[in-house]
This record gives sequence, C-alpha cells and structure tokens, in this order.
Amino acid sequence: MSPRDLLLALVVVVAWGVNFVVIKVGLHGVPPMLLGALRFTLAAVPAVFFVKRPRIPLRWLLAYGATISFGQFVFLFSAMYVGMPAGLASLVLQAQAFFTLIFAAAFLHERLRLPNVVGLLIAAGGLAVIGLQGGHAMTLAGFLLTLCAACSWAAGNIVTKKVGKVDLVGLVVWGSLVPPLPFFALSFALEGPQRIAAALSGISVSSILAIVYLAFIATLLGYALWSRLLSRYPASQVAPFSLLVPIVGLASASLLLNEQLSGPQIVGAVLVMGGLVVNVFGGRVMQRFAPAR
Repeated sequence: MSPRDLLLALVVVVAWGVNFVVIKVGLHGVPPMLLGALRFTLAAVPAVFFVKRPRIPLRWLLAYGATISFGQFVFLFSAMYVGMPAGLASLVLQAQAFFTLIFAAAFLHERLRLPNVVGLLIAAGGLAVIGLQGGHAMTLAGFLLTLCAACSWAAGNIVTKKVGKVDLVGLVVWGSLVPPLPFFALSFALEGPQRIAAALSGISVSSILAIVYLAFIATLLGYALWSRLLSRYPASQVAPFSLLVPIVGLASASLLLNEQLSGPQIVGAVLVMGGLVVNVFGGRVMQRFAPAR
C-alpha cells in the first residue's frame, strides 16, 4: 500500500473511531430518532443528485437501507442515549463481524473455518464479561441495544454480499434515502412534536457540527475513501484496518469524554479484540504453518 493510501486508511479509521464520541455530543441536544433522521437526510440530499444509483434491484437497495442504515443506527443511537459509553459502543459494535459469519453460514451456506470459530468464542467470552458489568458506567439496556445494532449491521453485510460487486459510495448514498422517513415517524411517535420542535428551535452549534460530521465525514467521506481502497487493494489487505476503529473509539472517548473502563471491562475489551485478530489473521497463520503437500 502506498504511503498516500496508508494515510487515507488511517483517516477513515480516525473518522469512524471518533464517530462514537460525536454521536454522544449530538445526543446531548437532539433526541436519538431525530438525530438519525437528520443524519441520513443530510447524507442523502443533495448527494443523490450527483451520485449514480447503483445497478441493483430496488428490493436490495431497500434491504440495505433498512439494515445497515436504519436498523443499525436506530439501535446504536438508542443504546448510547440510554447509557452505553462511546468507547465501549465502538468495541461491542464489532460483534458484527461474528454475527456476519453466523448469518453467512445460515443463509449463504458459507463454511465456518476453525479460526472463525475460535475467534468467535474468544470474542463471545469478552462480550459476556463486558455484559456482566452492567451498572459500571454502562447500562445493560445500552449493551443489549448495541448488540442489536451489530446484528443489523451484519444483516446488511449479507445484503451487500447478495448484491455482489457494486459502487459502495452509490449504495451508501442511495441507501441513505431509506432511513429518514422511518426515523421521523419514530421521532414523532416516541419523542413527540413538542420535543422535536424544542430540539430544532434550540439546537446548539455543537449539535449542528455533530450532525454535519456524522453525515459528511463518517458516512460520505469515510465510505468514499474506504471504497477507493477496496478498489485498489485486496479486501484482505484493507479489512484489517477496521480493527483499529475500536482502539481509536476507546482512546478518543477516554480523552474527550473522560470515559474510564473497569478492570473486567478492560479484560473483556482485550478478549474481543483478540477474537477479532484471530478471525482476521488466523487463517493466514494456519496456512503458513500447514505442512506442504
């Protein structure tokens, strides 16, 4: 990977890692369903007028928007609103990698290999340790909702696998047209018109900047750079950079929000990261040390 593309990969990692702190900032002034509606409205418009719609059936575009865009963030924003710390959210959300393996085996009949199973078991142990720490700067509801967000992300990954090779930026932009109406409907039903009006009329500069960051930096810029890297290098060379996202998430939450992990949460975090590393690199290690035939 060239130095320039390596720098771009790190830009994506930082943008996605800091994203969780920005969500917390946004939620201080804007309720979660309204925040989701504003994020995806801004991500879709005006970009849809300049980005071509991906050549996939409408049902798959709707499925993508309903899972990765709406499902993931309706749960994630709710989780962080009810007490999931930003740093732990960035880590627990990576359970999507293992939900994706399980869904791919169940619906696409893909084979689970030994490193996948070992990594899944290690990470599951870490998530169990973290989950048992409900009440230590984290609510159990927030933890469970974050796992639901990871499930939705994984379901979206299966949709992406089904549609095959496609312009990722186009998929993200046009998929962003799906969430605003459901988010606005939930905001009206759960948060109420008075709260919506109060949030919009009294919106702070920090909330506006958070929405702009979520729409343009985390969504459009992040996926544009990520798709560029995937178009130029093998996925096996690009994907491991995603392992750095929870590290940036935990570090930025500690520095900017003063979030601190308990001892068991640190152990759980190490186990989750270890499971992710085994899942990503375990197959290569086994191949390298496998006896020649």
